Amino acid sequence: MTQIEAIQAEIESLSSEDFARLRTWIAERDWQNWDRQIEEDSAAGKLDFLREEAEAAKQQGTLREL
Repeated sequence: MTQIEAIQAEIESLSSEDFARLRTWIAERDWQNWDRQIEEDSAAGKLDFLREEAEAAKQQGTLREL
């Protein structure tokens, strides 16, 4: 049995309350990882193209307010 299979088996045995707590923890952890990745990508300049596209659209008069 792989580690993932063992974890899956443990998850299957959780009570409804514990499963809900685990699901919340996983979702929060996932968002933290997402936020960290966005910050790293931004600091590395990987998202500069988004700013550039917005600036170009603004100059062309095609930028829409959200």
